[in-house]
Amino acid sequence: MLTRRLALAAASGAALVAAAAFPVTAPASAAEGPAGAAELLAKVRTCSQISDGKYTTDTSASAAVPVCGLVGAVFWKAGLGIDCDGQITPACNENTDPWFQPDTGFHQSNGLPLSAEKLPYVVVPGPGPIWNYASAGIKGGGVVAVIYGNKVEYAVVGDTGPSGTIGEASYATAKALGMDPDPKTGGAASGVTYILFKNSQAKPIESHSAARTLGHDLTQRFLANN
Repeated sequence: MLTRRLALAAASGAALVAAAAFPVTAPASAAEGPAGAAELLAKVRTCSQISDGKYTTDTSASAAVPVCGLVGAVFWKAGLGIDCDGQITPACNENTDPWFQPDTGFHQSNGLPLSAEKLPYVVVPGPGPIWNYASAGIKGGGVVAVIYGNKVEYAVVGDTGPSGTIGEASYATAKALGMDPDPKTGGAASGVTYILFKNSQAKPIESHSAARTLGHDLTQRFLANN
């Protein structure tokens, strides 16, 4: 399980050699599907809590974010902290991110870590007393609809974080949603909704086009069943 802090600090670290990257399909746009943000948000107005407690959004915040259940999905509403972990790239490395780690909880089909700069992915809390994502049918590569303002971005479950905090996604996710993606200054303090589709998996995990295609189908099913 990877851990990182969601506070601001000055970047430091030695120069790094870039890792070999597996081809990744970059996100086309934030308005990625036939269903708009308003349609999805209408389905998550109320929460049927499935977590045994609530999460914090960073180490200094109070625990206020539950994981909620719906037919075929779970969701939460939080902010968005920037995760730059994984492959070393120009935007994501020890110099740009003080909390950088050269690995992700889930890996590409060729065994390399994911690329936070190129691939929209979401961080799920590591298993703990509050909630275990695996027991809810959530897995690495699972498809996630991330909503911010009037934008919807399809991402995958790509990394795990501390077992007590929630609300983090990759550099690429933030950029596609129109946020500042800088790991030191970017993200959003609130207003982000994460809808994770149960028992889904984009293959290969590093293909954003696969996540987007599957996300379209899962969204229509979600809207019809809730």
